Amino acid sequence: MLSETVFRSDDVPAEDRLEYWAERVGATHAPVHLECDRALEFRAHQRVLDLGVVSVWPATFQQLVIRRTPKLIRQSDPERFHLALIAQGSGVGTWDDCEAVYRPSDLHLNDSSIPWQIRSGSDVPVTALGLEVPKTLVPLPRGMTSRMLPRRLPAGEGIGVLLAQFLTQVCRDSTAYQPSDGPRLGRVLIDLVSALFAHLFETGNVLPEDTHRRVLVLRIKRFIEDHLHDPGLTPATLAAAHHISTSYLHRLFQEEEATVAAWIRRRRLDGARRDLADPALRSTPVHAVAARWGFPHAADFTRAFRRAYETPPRDYRRRALELPR
Repeated sequence: MLSETVFRSDDVPAEDRLEYWAERVGATHAPVHLECDRALEFRAHQRVLDLGVVSVWPATFQQLVIRRTPKLIRQSDPERFHLALIAQGSGVGTWDDCEAVYRPSDLHLNDSSIPWQIRSGSDVPVTALGLEVPKTLVPLPRGMTSRMLPRRLPAGEGIGVLLAQFLTQVCRDSTAYQPSDGPRLGRVLIDLVSALFAHLFETGNVLPEDTHRRVLVLRIKRFIEDHLHDPGLTPATLAAAHHISTSYLHRLFQEEEATVAAWIRRRRLDGARRDLADPALRSTPVHAVAARWGFPHAADFTRAFRRAYETPPRDYRRRALELPR
């Protein structure tokens, strides 16, 4: 099963439960202040699933007011996005400039760098599936900030549905996975969050031309990630898929850290390198790993891998998995 830790409020004295829950929220998201009308009756339960650089924490808790204040942000900011899928209960979130009501099946967003308050309803306990993602792993288009994102995200259609379904499936039964599956599941969640943010920016209000251009680059990179397995993915086919000319595609990437072809090659090699170091794939031949990542010719893959990592793929796998010669 996945690496998992569990917190139960009943494991500590009643007078310590609220403080202990504040510590748990502080450790899984960011430090917060908590208030509860019936602190001595407070109950909470939390599971934390380790998915590598991200974590998922399904939790159930009774009525609370949760505050992330400017002072707490100055004292400690882990710089994380927090997304939560509400399974039961309701609440109201407020920020400096907006308010959002949360109900079952809603997906909402918080940012550890922005002050906020959430007041949960008192009728039934809240059950939510929380997801913590380092902000550095979900880069927003240049010129955009997380304040431009809505606090209540669409979870009933498109990419929001995919994210909600995947999050629900992972939380439902962690015994269906091995600990080594955690980082792979985490990468899928990062991809889904990135795609959701890109979609939100793309379909938002009318944006300046330079913003549209940056969003287009984000869409193109997302398309590249989704089609790395296709050996026919080239700048020409990429441009055609986005109804732009190849020359305009190259201009879009002039401000990026690599050309279009170099970006595709780098992402393919990164994927192949991860697979070669994955114990669960140790029996998969190197040429099969190469083909999975869009390298149909083993010799081409070996040359590209050696140039990128200064070692042949077989030697890299052997060292990563500590295999005998």
